[in-house]
Amino acid sequence: MSQGDGGVRARMPGVPLPLLALLLVPLAAAPSEPTDTLDAQKNYEEVLVQWGLAQNGRQVDPEPEGKPLEAVLVALEDVVAETDPYPGFLNTLHVRSREEVVRREVLLAPGQPYSEALANETARNLRKLGIFAVVRAVAVRGETPGSVALLIVTKDVWSLRLNNDFSAVGSLLQYLRLQGTEDNFLGRGKKVALDFILLLDTWSVGQSYIDKQLFGSRWTLNESAAVILGRESGRAEGTRGTVTLSRPLFSLATRWSLTTQLTWNMETSRTFRGADVWQLPFPGGEPVPYVYNAREVTGSVLYLRSWGDVLKWEAGGGVGAYSKAYSPPVESGLDAEQSAWFQSRFLPRSEDAVHATGSLRLFEARYEVLRDVDTYSLSEDFQVGPSLTATLRYAPPLFASASHFTEAGLAARYRVRLGDALTTVSTAGTLRRQFGSGAGWTNRRWATEVHQVSPRVLGGRFVARGLLDVNVDDVNERVVLLGGGNGLRGANVDAYAGRRLLLFNLEYRTPPLIIRTLHVGGVLFYDAGSAYVRRPDLVQSVGVGLRLLVPQFNIIPFRLDFGYVLDGERPPVGSRFLAGGGQITDNRPTFLDTPLR
Repeated sequence: MSQGDGGVRARMPGVPLPLLALLLVPLAAAPSEPTDTLDAQKNYEEVLVQWGLAQNGRQVDPEPEGKPLEAVLVALEDVVAETDPYPGFLNTLHVRSREEVVRREVLLAPGQPYSEALANETARNLRKLGIFAVVRAVAVRGETPGSVALLIVTKDVWSLRLNNDFSAVGSLLQYLRLQGTEDNFLGRGKKVALDFILLLDTWSVGQSYIDKQLFGSRWTLNESAAVILGRESGRAEGTRGTVTLSRPLFSLATRWSLTTQLTWNMETSRTFRGADVWQLPFPGGEPVPYVYNAREVTGSVLYLRSWGDVLKWEAGGGVGAYSKAYSPPVESGLDAEQSAWFQSRFLPRSEDAVHATGSLRLFEARYEVLRDVDTYSLSEDFQVGPSLTATLRYAPPLFASASHFTEAGLAARYRVRLGDALTTVSTAGTLRRQFGSGAGWTNRRWATEVHQVSPRVLGGRFVARGLLDVNVDDVNERVVLLGGGNGLRGANVDAYAGRRLLLFNLEYRTPPLIIRTLHVGGVLFYDAGSAYVRRPDLVQSVGVGLRLLVPQFNIIPFRLDFGYVLDGERPPVGSRFLAGGGQITDNRPTFLDTPLR
């Protein structure tokens, strides 16, 4: 969607490639039994619940609230169950999650009064681990009269895989990520990975490790590092990486969290339009390639305290420092005038700073579970009600090169569920006051998004999104690129550019055709968007798409779309096909969630 921090790429932990044919053969060969679509979606998880009840010889307790909790029971199902159409030997290639991984996330203990809210929060936390296709928390009758037990039913998602995340428009592969991972190492919920990323100008190789239960504790370790190489030169161009150690707010009752982080990025950044580096129109001279060297190092420590039950308050502060430097490379051959023009108009601002940060978050601890929004039959968690995050940062001039500024960021969201419909309104803004040399106001940016999920219509759903992102002046000199798989389907890749973005997406997502456990759905869509400087000039497109989901092996759908531009330049037919992971509405500015980064 944009250069800089403007967008989030749709992500796709894909089906392991060597298994793809193996998965589809039994699906294609096996006739699907006639079944009501909505019942089939419900039954995917309900069948597992019934299996878990049978495993433990229990029955559902219809009124468990407040009864003494007798025990916590765990029913762990393999990736391939007896009812699945896949060969059982696949389970020998996957280590099933250990019971201790599940029990560590349970927020209820025997002897306590049963709380449906804590049972639901336990299920949400387990789903966040990303190692389960299904998690259900069910209250069952205890063996002692008047008591209740909590039954946790899980089904693993395939974890040993070649994940793939890509964006392709026609024959142009804009982005490809291949990640050999074990997402559930030895069944302990730890992720180890080797990473390969291919861009239009570079490729990188790296590794990552994520441990959300470090040494069996509530601490989380996340580290990654990669080497970046130029595709044409074959030489190393830089490195990037991050190390984060944190004790998160792992439940609504947790009272404090601590996060320490170090990140670095040393690379040559190139902004493309289509398959070529963007040539900026230097007035009265040769075009200037949109290429610059980036050197960024950032470190921070943040402590938070949490209060409240239904209405939650989180407040805290910390310190941080960064050094950011941007310059045109010598290879660009720019003269002094071109370099000054390029740096003043397009390069992010080089800056060193040491800062103190204060933050406040207010939200309502109320959650809803919906299905058939983005992932068909799988449970999806949504926090409803208000959510407000405010951040204030002050950077004093502690040394000669340090910047002196105060800046504030605000992000707000309100989500409401009415029946089976879900409405979300989000907005965010930033403002900075610079002191000393170059004093004045900067980082003036705001954005708003409205996202609407309709009730079921003919079994499917309408999903609509409107997004407005207004950049008046920001230190990163952000440029928005629009066209292709980033929101305006059917248009030329990155055909439109500007400082601001206006985008509309409307889809009708059909109910899935369920062939055994393969979910196949269709999409009809209308897009309209503009990347602009002063006034928007909307370009419209329409099209059709296909979504595929195999719950045992993937929890995010595969997306294939074909678009047709109604009132703008149309690319060749082959370039109107778009492929990627997730839904098109996953492409949204990260600014809406974290305006100060």
